[in-house]
Amino acid sequence: MGKTIMITGAGTGLGKGAAIGLAKEGHKVIASVEKDFQIGELREAVQEAGTDLEIFKMDITNSEDRESMKKYSYDIFVANAAINEGGPIWEMPMENIRRLFEINVFGTLETARIAAEHFVSKREGKIIFISSKAEKMSSAYKGLYSSSKHALGAIAKAMKGEMEEFNVQVATINPGRFGTGFNDRAVEANWKWFDENKHHTSLDKLKASGDSLNHQLNPQMMIDKMVEIIPMDHHKFREVYPEDTAEDMREEEKKDWDMEI
Repeated sequence: MGKTIMITGAGTGLGKGAAIGLAKEGHKVIASVEKDFQIGELREAVQEAGTDLEIFKMDITNSEDRESMKKYSYDIFVANAAINEGGPIWEMPMENIRRLFEINVFGTLETARIAAEHFVSKREGKIIFISSKAEKMSSAYKGLYSSSKHALGAIAKAMKGEMEEFNVQVATINPGRFGTGFNDRAVEANWKWFDENKHHTSLDKLKASGDSLNHQLNPQMMIDKMVEIIPMDHHKFREVYPEDTAEDMREEEKKDWDMEI
């Protein structure tokens, strides 16, 4: 039986692919996009895919936009919208850090709270936060994004316990590194503010931090996995894909206990 699924950040990448994929599987999909022009772009992609879904504009950091969520009824809410930026967290402009947290943590939480209220009134529902392998794998020049996803993971775990009495499920999906352009844009963002004459971090080290972009996976693999997991009635609290990414996360956590300075 088809579910009604709302997903944020459906204008690009995994969110866009999952929204279309879920609609093709017979689910009713309500997709939000950040920018007005993305409505037309997504509508074209949906038509090309031979399916249909409802689209509305919602910048999750905009309180008026978030009110639009309250017009809809849905069975599952997928908090997918996010941005990424890399660089030395001790030298990055604080406004960049605050902006990323405003989107990845605070805006995401505010939409999830609206969904939570909706589900509590129905006494059923499911909230899925799209996290990342980065949730457990902070490293040099990637600490900003990792810290935002670490916060999101903690929020999701707390909400899972808090919402069980209302018959509301809470989970995360943690993708590995997939070639949607999301990670590439994060690396490019480094150079917008970096000044060799002003900042201390080695430019060579910054460039080297982007080398992993050469080893990104086919995003369709992750899209297919999201389409499979999102409508399920039961699955793990933290769904990591692919499996070797899950193993990387486990190993990273083990290393943290033995790390010395």
